[in-house]
Amino acid sequence: MNALWRLGEATVRDIHASLANTRPRAYTTIMTILDRLAQKGVVERKKAGRAWLYKPHLSADQARTHAVARLVEGFFQGSNDALASHLSRLSGSAQTNGRPDRE
Repeated sequence: MNALWRLGEATVRDIHASLANTRPRAYTTIMTILDRLAQKGVVERKKAGRAWLYKPHLSADQARTHAVARLVEGFFQGSNDALASHLSRLSGSAQTNGRPDRE
């Protein structure tokens, strides 16, 4: 998604090329991920010649908000305060021993 947000809209080939230097992935892997994201409504796609042209349906901020909401619901029983408390404990732990606790 980061590559697609950066490009605005792109084909699988465009995204594959943009990731080649930093996160090389198989063309078919990117194609499968984009197809699944399109099925879930996270990206929109339209035919452009023989290829599909993909465009984000959500902004990075909207996607982040949705992901955090799912995290809060799934791990913290819907409590933002419980998440904040957990993050605060992790931050304090990182300051005392140089890294967060691994549970």
